[in-house]
Amino acid sequence: MRHKKSGRKFGRNASHRKAMLRNMARSLFIHERIRTTEHKAKELRGVVEHLVTLAQTDSVHARRLVYKVLENHQLVARLFDEIAPRFKGQPGGYTRVVKMGLPRAGDCAAMAVIELTKQAGEVAPTAEAAAPAATPATPDAPQE
Repeated sequence: MRHKKSGRKFGRNASHRKAMLRNMARSLFIHERIRTTEHKAKELRGVVEHLVTLAQTDSVHARRLVYKVLENHQLVARLFDEIAPRFKGQPGGYTRVVKMGLPRAGDCAAMAVIELTKQAGEVAPTAEAAAPAATPATPDAPQE
């Protein structure tokens, strides 16, 4: 029985699963958005959220713990210097999983995009905010 056993197996052994999640975490920190299956994205979310939480306390111990997962000094530095400061004071919710509408063509697997969210309070620009506001025509203005 599987009572109280957390985590998906993905039909892989433990070392293969660990390597897959490490590679996906590296790709997410490099590109800040990756496309994968929905179940892999949901499982990756826990790994990435833990790493960002560790990176918010900049200490040698935290850097070593993160390096054990990422195994890349440049990526660890990027996580601590660029990514983690964006989420300073935010207690969680560093990633977003968005389900895609169409399944994968080969095996009809449900696909999703996992991405790092923006800084807390920062809103993505909308089409209305990006376009310059047109000045309303006043009745006194000459018409051309």
